[in-house]
Amino acid sequence: MKFTATILLLAAATSNAFMPQATPFMRTNTVALNAEVTVASIKELRGLTGAGMMDCKKALIETEGDVEAAIENMRTSGQLKAAKKAAKVAAEGQIIIKSDDDGAVLVEVNCQTDFVAKDGSFLAFAGKVADFAIADKPTIEELKEKFEEDRVALVAKIGENIEVRRVQYVEGEQCSTYIHNGGKIGVVVAGSGDDQVLKNMCMHVCASAPQFLSPSDVADEVIEKERKIQIEVAMNEGKPEDIAEKMVAGRMRKFAGEIALKGQPFVMEPKKSVEEVLKEKKSDITSFIRLEVGEGIVKDDGPSFAEEVAAMAGGN
Repeated sequence: MKFTATILLLAAATSNAFMPQATPFMRTNTVALNAEVTVASIKELRGLTGAGMMDCKKALIETEGDVEAAIENMRTSGQLKAAKKAAKVAAEGQIIIKSDDDGAVLVEVNCQTDFVAKDGSFLAFAGKVADFAIADKPTIEELKEKFEEDRVALVAKIGENIEVRRVQYVEGEQCSTYIHNGGKIGVVVAGSGDDQVLKNMCMHVCASAPQFLSPSDVADEVIEKERKIQIEVAMNEGKPEDIAEKMVAGRMRKFAGEIALKGQPFVMEPKKSVEEVLKEKKSDITSFIRLEVGEGIVKDDGPSFAEEVAAMAGGN
């Protein structure tokens, strides 16, 4: 039997058992998605389950608009609990590194709390994802699709949102790896020469977070953007524009070296640059990757219902 919940009942329905009164939504501005599925019914299912707009639309199409049947199907598949958790930002987690004779892979798998990041089931899942990545070299989209069922099952078991977020590959026959702070930061350095030197360089990359390999790799637009920022900062401090430009010109000569690995002072011998140390040790670095759990994730409330409707309408 079809029913439509009121706005208040939508906010209160948090358990599997609910008995809402049949109060119809206003249909004045309802946009029909097909004969049985409307924006109002999608909003109703979304409020009752916490699932995303597209998931709700798909579930309703499969049940020809029957909200109760859609909820039952989502419960049976385990999607219901996973959908409720998916609205919560997963900014904790682990960086997992796996390597073989051809290189290495770094995989970031996120959860909501540091406690779950140390859970055996979570670590087993993350390790399984990384094992597949090093063996098959999938894209992040392929990796997510491969482990979606396992992810949903883990969400249902653990009770937190879980996300396979990033995968990065480093090619090279000689790769050194480093995991810092229990998996919060992962570094891979590919190169040649002394193994211990490359290991030390991993720790340097972890600590200094370079953005480029060599100063010559820093794009002109990156330097120009920084130059403009520094001039504005100097002028905001009361410096005339011509003086500000002269001050910044001196700073910019150092800027490329500060953000490029080989130009940085080596953390273990600050009087020498990384490039100088590598030459002394007859070693070299050809590439590196540094991943930190949660970097770039912005915690917010996500899009409003109106924004989701607009996005969905635009996709149809």
